Amino acid sequence: MGAEIRPGLTGTLPPPSAGEGTLRSRGGEGQRDGSGYDTRRALSANRAPLSRPLLTQGPPSPAEGGGRSVEVDGLGWPQIVRLGLVQTALGSVVVLMTATLNRVMVVELALPAFVPGLLVALHYAVQVLRPRWGYGSDRSGRRTAWILGGMAALCLGGFGAACGTALAATHLALGLALAALSFLCVGMGVGAAGTSLLVLLAGGVAPARRGAAATVVWVMMIVGFAVTAPLAGHFLDPFSGMRLVAVSGTVSLTAFCVAALAVAGVERRLPARAPEAAEARRPFFTVLHHVLADPVARTFTIFVFVSMLAYSAQELILEPYAGLVFAMSPGATTKLAGLQHGGVLAGMLLVAAVTLAARGTPLASLRLWIGIGCAGSAAALFTLASGAAAGSNFPLRATVFALGVANGAYAVAAIGSMMALAGRGDARERGTRMGVWGAAQGIAFGAGGFLGAVAVDAMRLVTAEPVQAYAAVFAAEGVLFLVAVALAARLESSPAPGPVSLDPAFSAR
Repeated sequence: MGAEIRPGLTGTLPPPSAGEGTLRSRGGEGQRDGSGYDTRRALSANRAPLSRPLLTQGPPSPAEGGGRSVEVDGLGWPQIVRLGLVQTALGSVVVLMTATLNRVMVVELALPAFVPGLLVALHYAVQVLRPRWGYGSDRSGRRTAWILGGMAALCLGGFGAACGTALAATHLALGLALAALSFLCVGMGVGAAGTSLLVLLAGGVAPARRGAAATVVWVMMIVGFAVTAPLAGHFLDPFSGMRLVAVSGTVSLTAFCVAALAVAGVERRLPARAPEAAEARRPFFTVLHHVLADPVARTFTIFVFVSMLAYSAQELILEPYAGLVFAMSPGATTKLAGLQHGGVLAGMLLVAAVTLAARGTPLASLRLWIGIGCAGSAAALFTLASGAAAGSNFPLRATVFALGVANGAYAVAAIGSMMALAGRGDARERGTRMGVWGAAQGIAFGAGGFLGAVAVDAMRLVTAEPVQAYAAVFAAEGVLFLVAVALAARLESSPAPGPVSLDPAFSAR
């Protein structure tokens, strides 16, 4: 992800990496003469701006999804799909944790629902360590080992959680202790593997492809959910503790093997970056402070947290709302949730198609699609909040589908922008930057569902009408999405703290 180190080569400098594009900076790099030599490198001392205001005005920059990119040994679609298979493997293990084990604990073991809820919360809470794992991959110079290490922790944690659940049937305290430790392992594995995978994509995917690449990896993670859940359910019947352990072990082993084969050799296609020398290493908190000192990185962190809070808060209240207000049956509300997920997929594919087809035009800007997705989500939520007053004539299905489309457009554009922003600035901080945003996403997602449900209960203490309680929460989520639109707009106008100094040994521009 940085430059390819060529011993003995002193007269030339490496071309820009595939993930960086050509920046049109006022005080940094990005201008080359006909021979390919960067004429500003000597004057700028390997400095590159991190934020958009230092770029010249015009169409969207390559980092935003527009313009042209310089592709040198970058990742093509076969490699992007292979990295997407890692997400498929990751999703196949996670779905057993959040769905199957949840059901077994509540139904077969007759445990209170808050027990699996707390275990899932542990998985989200440990995401706060993502910046540290990203920092570790920055220091090592390679991402593959961190992806495989994270997948190993995830798969061991998934198997251990199944063992703990089965053990809890006869030894409750011991089984739950093992399950808690295993869910922590799952959280660490998801964080380490997911962060390093996105950084690898950020440094290896051409800017114009980032929106589509984000769609690929996200959709392939959903494929992991969709394929594993019914297959695991088929082999779990008739249910027994041993069968649960066997199915979980098979899924975990298969997932690790798929991930290992998928990632093998992909990183070698990118320019190599040597591990950082021990004497040149900066402490973790120094790097973290430097990342958060940049207004663009800090604003984007707040944006991710606010938007993901609004995105996830609707998860646990949409179906109860449809049942209470519109008297829909459990089967009908389940179909309604499926309609929303179909809309999410449609929104993702829409952004991928438009950003690829409209390269070099304003329509290819991922920031534009973030605004459209967040504003559309807010409009759909406000419509839902007012739906009860319309009665049976309210177009609930159409509104829920529109909410899904807007959510999907926002989600994939936000991930693509995350990849773009991680690819700017000092290459030795990419993992830390991605980790900060991943931590904000994980914490917000974990808190969103819980806070959404609690907010409904709190509002029902104030008003006797459940309709008003749900309407108030939907409206609050819509306001959060509007705040996210304002934060996304600020990404253009946030001043940079100054140019970022790059070590020549790691420079790729």
